[in-house]
Amino acid sequence: MSRISSVFEQLRAQNRTALIPFVTAGDPDPQLTVPILHALAAAGADIIELGVPFSDPMADGPTIQRASERALKHHVGLKDVLALVAEFRKINTATPIVLMGYANPVERMGYEVFAKNAASAGVDGVLTVDIPPEESTGVADVFAAHGVDMIFLLSPTTPGARINVVAQQASGFVYYVSLKGVTGSASLDLTEVASHIPAIRERCGLPVGVGFGIRDAATARAIARFADAVVIGSRIVQEMENSPREQVIENLGTFVRGIRAAMDVQ
Repeated sequence: MSRISSVFEQLRAQNRTALIPFVTAGDPDPQLTVPILHALAAAGADIIELGVPFSDPMADGPTIQRASERALKHHVGLKDVLALVAEFRKINTATPIVLMGYANPVERMGYEVFAKNAASAGVDGVLTVDIPPEESTGVADVFAAHGVDMIFLLSPTTPGARINVVAQQASGFVYYVSLKGVTGSASLDLTEVASHIPAIRERCGLPVGVGFGIRDAATARAIARFADAVVIGSRIVQEMENSPREQVIENLGTFVRGIRAAMDVQ
């Protein structure tokens, strides 16, 4: 059983929802990335989504775009991201790491080489937003051969037939984009979000994570009532962005612990 599947199984037995925070590797600088990952795990993160810096992050709003820009100023590339994961794994062998990024760096490295290197570093899953399920034939098989889950996005406009395609290709969990737009771009209609989850579950047996637009503890708690995971990205990156470098880890831990506590309220 993969680390991701194991985490969801354990949480299901505890009647709890997974917390998945997102940070960009190399933001605010590479020296802080591994300490940030450890801080997130200590604060209650069940799975960590680690962004691979990219020059044209089309699915991301301005906050995460700035995070990529800061990391790229430090010349952080895909090989560096894998090295940071490997460093994290020297101490933490339990918390799953999902890389979130775009196809270009992976294609440049080569899918087989990337999958092998990612598995060796301790990566558990990959979400490449511009590799749709219709174009993942062969790619998902390569990842699966190395024990790396391939995670896909679903949205409010995804038709049932396409959910079926995702269900056939995906592993680990599926990521439901809770609003129309880029990350951090709008407020959520929780009733509307909740209404889409049953149709996904009818067609897909994987856990459903919900992300985009979740900015506070109250919203995270509300999402946790009907989702298997809550993904928080832009708000966490903003917390880092607004903190002095020497306070980033402390402030981030405080914020994530608050989210975790709210989600665990019965």
